[in-house]
Amino acid sequence: MKTTFRPALMLFGALTLAVGVLYPLAVTGIGYVAFPEQVRGSLVTQDGKTVGSRLIGQSFSSPGYFWGRPSATGPMANNAAGSSGSNQGPLNPALVEAVKGRVAALRALDPGNTALVPVDLVTASASGLDPEISLAAAQYQVGRVASARKIPRERVEAIIKEKAIVPVLGVFGEARVNVLALNLALDEKPVY
Repeated sequence: MKTTFRPALMLFGALTLAVGVLYPLAVTGIGYVAFPEQVRGSLVTQDGKTVGSRLIGQSFSSPGYFWGRPSATGPMANNAAGSSGSNQGPLNPALVEAVKGRVAALRALDPGNTALVPVDLVTASASGLDPEISLAAAQYQVGRVASARKIPRERVEAIIKEKAIVPVLGVFGEARVNVLALNLALDEKPVY
């Protein structure tokens, strides 16, 4: 037993050092060199103050801002430390009621908008942290945002077009827009 215990203990120590210490340090070091912005959280700063991240969704509730996808993270929305979905299937009555409530809230703030509500405005993603919405979801909110800010719809639509992210090579991914980038651009534009 003594003859097998020592080699097993040495192997355990060597693997712990290699996989538990050296490998994570190497990957982190490579990350800092190859992808410095992403490793630091893709933080967005304005006037020396951090206002958000390009990679983590944020909750906006003012009618003058674009809203992102609902978040199912706990204990608060868009909690990067608690990334999770709701795990509610399409037939779950709780999900159906939540979606109905979100649709009603969107319609109440923009009663003249009779367009279909895009699904990404009323359902959470698997991570609950999506920073982006579809172009359809952004277009759906144009009237509400323009009205609340008292600016022409065309200006709001121009900001969406300016901030749109197109699929890589025209086929990989879906056209979308980062909600934080939209809202920061809205705040930069002077109001007449």
